Amino acid sequence: MFGKFFQKPDTDLDDRVPPGQYLAQGFPILTYGATPQIDRNTWKLEVSGLAKPATFSWEDLMKLPQTEFTADFHCVTRWSKLDVKWRGIKMTDFVAQLEIDPTAQYVLMHCYGGYTTNLSVEDFVREENFLAFELFGEPLPADHGGPMRVVVPHLYAWKSAKWISGFEFLETEELGFWERNGYHRRGEPWAEERYSNFFG
Repeated sequence: MFGKFFQKPDTDLDDRVPPGQYLAQGFPILTYGATPQIDRNTWKLEVSGLAKPATFSWEDLMKLPQTEFTADFHCVTRWSKLDVKWRGIKMTDFVAQLEIDPTAQYVLMHCYGGYTTNLSVEDFVREENFLAFELFGEPLPADHGGPMRVVVPHLYAWKSAKWISGFEFLETEELGFWERNGYHRRGEPWAEERYSNFFG
């Protein structure tokens, strides 16, 4: 069964597939808990903490510049999906709409369904990160985090928060759901930052 759904990458992909990863034939769906079902008409994105409070509707975000993205996607459970095609809004374009206190060093991302995950501001505000609302030319399915999710290609996929509902800017780090349960604080695939030091 492993060979049917996952395969060992060829050596010519060594520069794209991090250590310990296998290539997925499809695009696996891994979710903790029930999948939220959120209508675009009622979806909101709230900014809080060390930033001027703001609430964005779907219509608000659709007024921002939109970009096509092709990015590799690496899950901590050892599968990778190459050349995933998304459409969304660059995180840098979104952050340009905000008034963030310079003391903010971290972001806690909040999601419909109660999930959270943390990033440093440095990892959050990068040109290659984006808010995604389409996947392979179709509206982003709920199973993959629709109507809107974060995509952070340079870190393991649990940092690419599905069903995003808010960004809370903080001066000190606050761990999210998986980070509190033994996953690495940062999750860099090339360094295999899968789990915290406590878990080895």
